[in-house]
Amino acid sequence: MSGHSRSRSIGLIAGLALAIVLAGISERLVAEPVTRPAPPNFVGSESCAGCHPGQAALWRKSQHSHAMAHATETTVLGDFNDARFEHFGVPSRFFRRDGKFMVETDGPDGKLTTFEAKYTFGIDPLQQYLIEFPDGRLQALTIAWDARPKDKGGQRWFHLYPDERIGHDDVLHWTRLNQNWNFMCAECHSTGIRKNYDAQTDRFATTWAEISVGCEACHGQGSNHVAWAHARQSGWPSEKSLDDTMGLLVRYAERSNIGWTLDPNTGNSARSAPPAMLRTEVEACGRCHARRGQLFEDWVPGHWLSDSHVVSPLGRGLYHADGQMRDEVYNYGSFKQSKMYAAGITCSDCHDPHSGKPRHSGDNLCLQCHSADKFAIASHHRHAAVDPPLGCASCHMPVRTYMGVDRRHDHGFRVPRPDLSAQLNTPNACNDCHADRTPQWAAAAIDSWHGPSRKGFQTFAPALAASWAGRADSSKLLAAVAADHATPDIVRATVLTELNAYVSAETMEQAKAGLSNPDPMVRIGALDLLEGGPPLQLWAIASPLLSDPIRGVRIRAASLLALVPAAQQPVADRPRFQSAAEEFVAAQRLNADRPEARSALGRFLLQRGQVTEAETEYKAALRFSPAYAPAAVNLADLYRQGGREPEGESVLRTALIAAPRDAELHHVLGLTLVRLKRYDEAIAELRQATELEPDRARFAYVYAVALHSAGRMADAISILKQIAARHPHDRDTMMAVIAFSRDAGDIDTALDYAERLAAAFSQDAGLDRLVRELRQRLPNPTAR
Repeated sequence: MSGHSRSRSIGLIAGLALAIVLAGISERLVAEPVTRPAPPNFVGSESCAGCHPGQAALWRKSQHSHAMAHATETTVLGDFNDARFEHFGVPSRFFRRDGKFMVETDGPDGKLTTFEAKYTFGIDPLQQYLIEFPDGRLQALTIAWDARPKDKGGQRWFHLYPDERIGHDDVLHWTRLNQNWNFMCAECHSTGIRKNYDAQTDRFATTWAEISVGCEACHGQGSNHVAWAHARQSGWPSEKSLDDTMGLLVRYAERSNIGWTLDPNTGNSARSAPPAMLRTEVEACGRCHARRGQLFEDWVPGHWLSDSHVVSPLGRGLYHADGQMRDEVYNYGSFKQSKMYAAGITCSDCHDPHSGKPRHSGDNLCLQCHSADKFAIASHHRHAAVDPPLGCASCHMPVRTYMGVDRRHDHGFRVPRPDLSAQLNTPNACNDCHADRTPQWAAAAIDSWHGPSRKGFQTFAPALAASWAGRADSSKLLAAVAADHATPDIVRATVLTELNAYVSAETMEQAKAGLSNPDPMVRIGALDLLEGGPPLQLWAIASPLLSDPIRGVRIRAASLLALVPAAQQPVADRPRFQSAAEEFVAAQRLNADRPEARSALGRFLLQRGQVTEAETEYKAALRFSPAYAPAAVNLADLYRQGGREPEGESVLRTALIAAPRDAELHHVLGLTLVRLKRYDEAIAELRQATELEPDRARFAYVYAVALHSAGRMADAISILKQIAARHPHDRDTMMAVIAFSRDAGDIDTALDYAERLAAAFSQDAGLDRLVRELRQRLPNPTAR
């Protein structure tokens, strides 16, 4: 830019700035003062009812309204008239005393003790009861009241773990960690929860703004909206800055001005405009209807859920390989993988947001968008003669039962896939009813009705199943799912996390692409993929996410990059890392009542070189839960690094007293004993780990190597062959069979396994060379 044009531009900018300032002064001379609105606070649902009586009436009858309540004659549903219940020999009695609801049952020491049931928890189809302890804990009794009608099997006491003996020292016992209301339940059964846990005294002072799930649990603090409404009733508001938003923190407007047009050819409807990337309603509902953990208490509606919570992807143990719910995962993960979500459907398209009930009964709900002429006909569903008749949900939203009596529909809205059941052992709606027939029978029937190409929207099952089985083609299948533009983002996040086990140049490119994805779960999945890579290389790739707009992404980036010493961090980047690291630590401190958080903080501190502080956190985790294996393993490893191996052995043996059947603890203890040169003891521990978890290929491999080192060659090869039969693509196991057999002179066996491995990893030239070398060692090399 020339000097003349530069000074002319400066003059124009200065003139514009002066004009704006003068205009602002002129406006202030004639307009009312503009003030910044005060930070909002909670006002309670009854404050809303005055202007919104219809919504309030619906809410008062909802599950949300009855999520938690003081135990009174009107709120308690259970039989407290000296009712008796026994579970695995432990008697319990429910009775009343001085107007209070009492229960006599086994306490934290296993002895029968009398407690007051101070709060009700839920209303339908079951009701639990909360008992308060002197340290501020509320604990959820695991004997619950079945609130269903008697003719449906209800109106009885039942145990949430009917087939298990839950001793007083079990983490699932009602007095223990996993039945603690303050952490496990409070945020989603009340409004405005502040946990207020004091780690120094191990006490809670938890508070709520409203005991149940009220208006502000979804809409956020309402004081500014109330102020705006009062001002509008009395004249123009003094705080005009509230007028654009009506004082609300969020407007759930995803359905506003949206229409759906039915395509007569397909029988399906299309949204008049594509949905926004951030689906505020789904993210708000997901706060409690997702499998997630809390990172931050000051949740604000209208933000990504990952800004305040860490959300579980479609991981093993939580979901089946095809995305169907397995464990208690609620609806968020299921819905976000669905074709309905992709089409732009939101929660309130189907559910009234205030009553929580479906907007229409039965199939009429689905027929809002799907043509009855196409789908409500026998040629589609093939069950015209069934009595009672099946509905859309019977096939497309299969039911799983949780907590003994709570039947929940899967919100994945999938096409039944018995063919996948035959291949991958996933459930399917057909065989849920036709339990006496095979998945192959059901698959053949569907193919005869609708053709073999009707496979539905969720097509990622083969990739996840391959990864969970450790198959050689896992990386290729997962990468293809990640690269497919049609893949739902929650699935993409899941496969990126899975790809961590198969790091390569190709997967690194997938990670780089994921780091810039607009969905924060995908960015977190990409960071998961990078875990374990060279720290300085990771810094170059991942450090920009230390200033990501989403807290959950920043926290994950900080934990990934914690191994990079401060001295090796670029000077300009250090403040960003420090800020994100402080957020990580704050998230763990928020959950300092949990062993998972204390162990995670210990690992982070150890990576930062704070060994003493890390040791303190690991020990705190084990005080909370002596059976928590990750903390015991990490503490033992800390001692190993410090040359304190005997102390590590002591930690592991103490943990095994609390968790004698934990294979991981036995395995790590075996490795510790190897380093202590107590080989016979080590082999015994490694064997026990293998027997406890025979499908953990790594455990069996290490056990076999130990046997080989002890001179027990035949035993080692036998163990390896057993695990290779279950895991034919486990490279370490197969290579060990090859090496040990070759060394024992059994070239035929070595070659057999080498050929199998080369066929599984067909792109590996090294395996082809190995096969050729072994063939040359045969007595007659040309015979094979």
